[in-house]
Amino acid sequence: MVSPLPIKSLETDSSSLGSCSVNVPLVCINFAFLLFTLIQMFQATHQLRVRYAETDQMNVVYHGNYAQYFEVARAESIRHLGFTYKDMEAMGVMMPIVEWHAKYIRPAHYDDLITIHTILKEIPVDYRIEFHHEVYNEAGKLLTAGRVVLYFVDAKTKEKTTMPQALLQKIEHFFTPEKP
Repeated sequence: MVSPLPIKSLETDSSSLGSCSVNVPLVCINFAFLLFTLIQMFQATHQLRVRYAETDQMNVVYHGNYAQYFEVARAESIRHLGFTYKDMEAMGVMMPIVEWHAKYIRPAHYDDLITIHTILKEIPVDYRIEFHHEVYNEAGKLLTAGRVVLYFVDAKTKEKTTMPQALLQKIEHFFTPEKP
């Protein structure tokens, strides 16, 4: 299923239209949608409700909680495939985070229902995997965008390794163009 996420970004953020003329945004949006539908990727969504303990005195989600939100969404996206981090660890593979980035656009507040989109734009070809996350509120407004890079590491030797074959088999069809 194709997600309309980039279209929302184009509709709400005119600066992301790039070289498109302001007079023809619909043409630009349709072109972006066409390009997006041709790109193969894995996407999953996870919803959670902001708990009181996750907010600060201003009733805003404390920025450090987004690391946990992204982690939950990543774990659930893998579970959606019928695989878990626990399965991977049982195979002797760990996934430490080596990079974490976030851009805070709008705040989330106590009791908001947020939706976290997890996107894997490319299939890992070595020891590195990169997840993109977008957090939306109930109105569909983008709150936070982030990127997390993890390595596949052998649990015993602590050396970089490749994605377990069992997980690779679960995701590779998302990156194979469909035949008409």
